[in-house]
Amino acid sequence: MVTDADHMRRALFHARRGEGVTTPNPMVGAVVVAPDGIVAGYGRHPRAGDAHAEVFALDAAGDRARGATLYVTLEPCCHVGRTGPCTRRIIAAGIRRVVAAMRDPNPLVSGKGFDQLRASGIQVDVGLLEDDAARVNRAFAIVQTEGRPMVIAKAATSIDSRIAAAPGVRTPLTSKEANRRTQRLRAAVDAVGVGSGTVLADDPILTVRDCYRPRPLVRVIFDRRLRTPPHARLLSTLASGPVIILTTAEAAAEHPDKARALTRAGATLIEGSGALREDLRTLLRFDVSALLLEGGAEMHAAAWRAGVIDRVHVVVAPTALGEDGVKFFDGVEVPMSQLIPVAVEQLGPDRWMEADVHGHR
Repeated sequence: MVTDADHMRRALFHARRGEGVTTPNPMVGAVVVAPDGIVAGYGRHPRAGDAHAEVFALDAAGDRARGATLYVTLEPCCHVGRTGPCTRRIIAAGIRRVVAAMRDPNPLVSGKGFDQLRASGIQVDVGLLEDDAARVNRAFAIVQTEGRPMVIAKAATSIDSRIAAAPGVRTPLTSKEANRRTQRLRAAVDAVGVGSGTVLADDPILTVRDCYRPRPLVRVIFDRRLRTPPHARLLSTLASGPVIILTTAEAAAEHPDKARALTRAGATLIEGSGALREDLRTLLRFDVSALLLEGGAEMHAAAWRAGVIDRVHVVVAPTALGEDGVKFFDGVEVPMSQLIPVAVEQLGPDRWMEADVHGHR
């Protein structure tokens, strides 16, 4: 027998198809089930400015939406933004029951959509697979509640918890299988960030390779001392997406020649305060809701101390680097009590572990 949970899982599947493309909007999926139990329509929100998931599902269902149940991963909107309110469309379609996974954290909605539906005589049930839905849209929720992007820390370590053989030494650790997984992770976020030390040591380009990404990928360098060289390789890849250098007003004033050279090379300089949580907020105007922070150790440690890391991906390679190696998270202890384990994958010889940070469920 097909259950409500089965239909909601299908809606969540469609929602996840929006990874990396819907920002600044949430990822939403919807399924319309006719009174006879047959799926009459489904849809997802494809990108900001396009119709919402409920509209696609209702269009597909047509007249079979009358008397049907709508399963949706997020509360239907009730305000006019780039598109009209979904609540009006749901009411006009003759939907009898709405099953929603979670309330919309956007203050413009936040329960008001449910109220409109109930006032029109529609049965509304909220909370089915809520944890799963909340995880899909954790970035959107953090933007709405904390006014900053979600930060996903990703690091590759040896079995003795080192990320490099020595400071400033480029040390490849992971297998081709894990590297492909990294590319898929990059494709699912809005931006990739590193500290200036990583740029100096590795000269990365931070692009998405070996998989499709429809939107440009923002690259962010956290560089309070303006150490990034204008000839850095990622500045030759601006066709793949903008490069933002988050520095300070003091550094720009102290090194005006460096600032001008980086700007001429195509970088966008943001003069922040130097406080990480506050500076992250400046990325929202570039439609960055999810930031993948790939390193290095000092950058990860600073983000952990600032309390802005929301998810952790750690790839452990079966290699030991020894006591002289650079410690994972610069030696900062990450208590297991603050992590909520999500998944462990074996990728070739490497083990990929994923966990959410407690407090941002």
